[in-house]
Amino acid sequence: MNRRRRPAGAATPFSLPAPSRWDGFRLLAPAGLWTVAFCLLPMAIILLISFATRGVYGGVVWQWTVENYQDLWHPLYAGILGQSLVMAVLTTLFCLLLGYPVAYYMARLEPKWQAVWLLLIMIPFWTNFLVRTYAWMFILRTEGLFNTVLLNAGLISSPIDILYSNSAVLLGLVYGYLPFMVLPLYATLERLDWTLLEAARDLYASRWATFRRVLWPLSIPGLVAGCVLVFIPSVGAFITPDLLGGAKSMMVGNLIQHEYLVARDWPLGSAIASVLLLLVTGGMVVYRLTRESPVDNGAMR
Repeated sequence: MNRRRRPAGAATPFSLPAPSRWDGFRLLAPAGLWTVAFCLLPMAIILLISFATRGVYGGVVWQWTVENYQDLWHPLYAGILGQSLVMAVLTTLFCLLLGYPVAYYMARLEPKWQAVWLLLIMIPFWTNFLVRTYAWMFILRTEGLFNTVLLNAGLISSPIDILYSNSAVLLGLVYGYLPFMVLPLYATLERLDWTLLEAARDLYASRWATFRRVLWPLSIPGLVAGCVLVFIPSVGAFITPDLLGGAKSMMVGNLIQHEYLVARDWPLGSAIASVLLLLVTGGMVVYRLTRESPVDNGAMR
């Protein structure tokens, strides 16, 4: 019996209609409106205010000028911006040195133990970051746990004044952002083909050569992701330098808060925020370009 052939492109009784161009627009419209209203528009307002002039008693006078950006070359503001960059770089470096071995160890574990380690790393996120920073204040003060243990052990004769210093700020930043380095590295290392390392060892490559020529290039995507996730919030950190650094340590986030709420110089604060936004955007562009670069080819050379 000859069956009637269905025309090409005709929908079967159980097939879904072909998506139209407007279906994607309707799906993206809520998220797009939210992004425009609460992300792009505020950033545009900040950028616009950065070219305005401060009033005599504060506020914004709409007289266009670039003096706010020129003031950033003042040694005071340039020094704070430079200190913020140094602290962010050091935080990223220490997180990398501490996080890479942890991520490598987790990736070589059995799946059940990997889940346990992931749980341990995620536990700090169950509490508020502000509460955890206050806990570090109690640990690092002269009568805190850190000095008490060292005094009882006889390692020091007098308490170490570490609170309200750059060292305390760096310690707090590394503690706060270390999971953001471990998790991307673990996600990358866990998917690696470990037979490549075994093949390198079979070819008489040393441990260092295996790490440098095989493991390190293959882990670059997770490495770059972790560095970006640590550097960006570190350079604009506010709570940690405000609580652990006090008046002795000021970063760019504290400077923006001071210009807005204390000095009431909104144009200068907006200029500082715009420069910070430019640095963050540059980091994201570098991350994007690195993700699109072929890593595997370089690893096999």
